[in-house]
Order: sequence, then structure tokens, then C-alpha cells
Amino acid sequence: MNKFWSTLLAGAMGGLVTFGAVNWLEKPEPQPASANVPAPAKQVNYNYGAPPPNFDFTRAAERAMPSVVHIKATESRQNAVQRQRESNPFRFFFGDDFFNMDDYARPRSGTGSGVIYSSDGYILTNNHVVEFADEFEVTLHDNREFRARLIGADPSTDMAVLKIDAKDLPAIEVGNSDDVKVGEWALAVGNPFDLTSTVTAGIISAKSRDINIIRKGAPIESFIQTDAAVNPGNSGGALVDVNGRLIGINSAIATPTGVFAGYSFAIPVNLATRIADDLVKYGKFRRAYLGVDIATMDSNLARDLDIPYSQGIWVKDLDPEGSAARAGVQPNDIITKINGKNVTTVPELQELIGRSKAGETVQLALVRSGKEKELAVKLKSRGEE
Repeated sequence: MNKFWSTLLAGAMGGLVTFGAVNWLEKPEPQPASANVPAPAKQVNYNYGAPPPNFDFTRAAERAMPSVVHIKATESRQNAVQRQRESNPFRFFFGDDFFNMDDYARPRSGTGSGVIYSSDGYILTNNHVVEFADEFEVTLHDNREFRARLIGADPSTDMAVLKIDAKDLPAIEVGNSDDVKVGEWALAVGNPFDLTSTVTAGIISAKSRDINIIRKGAPIESFIQTDAAVNPGNSGGALVDVNGRLIGINSAIATPTGVFAGYSFAIPVNLATRIADDLVKYGKFRRAYLGVDIATMDSNLARDLDIPYSQGIWVKDLDPEGSAARAGVQPNDIITKINGKNVTTVPELQELIGRSKAGETVQLALVRSGKEKELAVKLKSRGEE
């Protein structure tokens, strides 16, 4: 009996030991801290606004093309003979009859573009398209041809106006070149290489560019720079915005080869129309005269002058009879604004003054000896008392 209870007790003790061992072996191992568990990747959605517009230039082209014309400019035989006589170095010694001028005088000719400015036939173009000629033929977009006459030209701005006798012409819609921004799309419309009604596209690359290409008079160069392809024959044509509104008159290209090499230049329409209105009314550009010798400020000039301003227009010298001197502008003044508009380069100032009329008063903001000052300047024409 005692042996039975001993056996039963030993079996019970063994079962308890076995049960405890199993429970210990099945206990889960401790997990690492949650900070060490990599978090799932989080998707970040950026809001770039509305998708870019799908540009379609067909509307702009359709609106602008009928307003752009082809111009053929020719020197008459009579003028060619006269030019040869005046340029012949032997004329002084041998007289006009020593050489038969009529036999070798070759009239010059060239082609370009123009823009219909008014429905009654006034056409904007470049001076260099027409300056050598006295006979002009204009071909419209609908292939009608007209003889034209020169109303006026201004070499210092490379602008000219022709007139044809016609009515109800598709005059171009004029935009505002002040509103044009760098990076905007623009279209050049003209007749490169006599390929009529050609449209190219690009962006506005820069504004108020001075490329030192006008060598006559006191030039105003404040070009709109674009990368729309412009070539010989485009001169005088239209630079338009994406709505087909005129923002410039194409005038020049920067090129080592004579053809388009990446950049072209247009006279801003706000300046072009100001000149054109004078040419139509007076036959010449009645240019306002500020009478200053100026330079664009930069850090080097500011350091040399010991001036704490690196932007603005430095007045180096003045014409004592000019508008600026009479209003109290002094040498070493720094012009910073004209009529509230910032001016940081000489071309910007030249354009703003060029767009003003003689007799108008402009407000100049300037810095003199470190102090800001404003002056009212009544503009006069060159030579005006």
C-alpha cells in the first residue's frame, strides 16, 4: 500500500515538472522596442496648381498675319546715277562726262516687312528697310499690291512709316509692351527670305536690351529680346503676344553668320507707336531732350564714386541748356525713377524719355549726397529755346 502511494506521488510530481517546462518553452520572446521597427514609407503629394495650358498659337497667327505686309523697296535709276556721281572720287578731276554714269549705275533694292497701323493705310516698318529707296511696293496678305510713299523716318530709332491709298485694311491690335514679362511666349510674323506670311514662336528672353546697332544720331535702343526665329526680310514685321496683339517691331538679329543664331530684337510697341504718331503728324520724330551724359550704375562704379547705391542712372554731366539742368539736376545725381517707374539701366531711361513728348513734365526721383529728392522736369526738344 505504501508502495502504491509512493508511485502515485512520484508520477504527480513528474507531471508537474513536465507541465512547467512546456509552459516555459512556449513563452514568447520579448520583442524589440517599437522605435527600432522601420516605419512604412509615407507618400507626399505636392500641389503644383493647375496643369500648364495647352498652347495653341493658331488664334494669334490668324489675327496677326492679315496685318503684316511685304515691302519691296527700290532705288530709282535717277537716284542711283546721282549717288554714283556723288561717290565717284574722279568726278572732281574729270567731270560727270568722263564716265558714263548711266551705264554702270545699279539701283539698289531690298525687301522687308511692315505692319498695318491704321485701316486707312499707314504702315509701320524699319528705317533700314526703306532708307536707301525712293520707290516702294506693298503686298498685302490677300496678295493685293499697292504703290506706297514714305511719310517719315527716324534713323536714331530705326522707325519709318509708309502710306498706301486703301481703306478698311486689317489694322493690327496694339498691345502694351510695358506689360510684357520675360518668359512669356511671343510670335514673330514677317517675310524672311521673301517667304511671305511666315510665323515663328519663342519666348521673351529679356527687355531693355542695348546692342549698339544703331549708329545714327543719338540712338534709342531698348529692345525686346526674343528667341523666335527672325531672319533677313523679317525686319519691320510684327512681334505679337499669344493673343495676336502687337508688342514690338522686329528690327535686328545677333548673328555671326547673317542669319538667325538664337536671338532677335524688337522695338517695343509703346516706343514704336510714339515715334510713328510723330512721323504721321509732323514727318519727323519730335524727340524730347533731357540733356544728360549718363551711365548705368553697378557695384564698381558705386565703389569708385563712394556711393552706397549700385542701381540707378549716374548723371556724369549735363547740357546747361537741357531740360534736366534747367530743372535742377546736378552732376553725380543718381536717377532712380521716372514717373514712379524704376529705372536701372540707360536703355530704360532712354525709352521712357523717348516715349514722352516735348512740353510734358516728368517726375524724376533721384539720390543726391545720400538723400532722396524729387524734381519736376519739363521736357523740351533739342535746340528749343
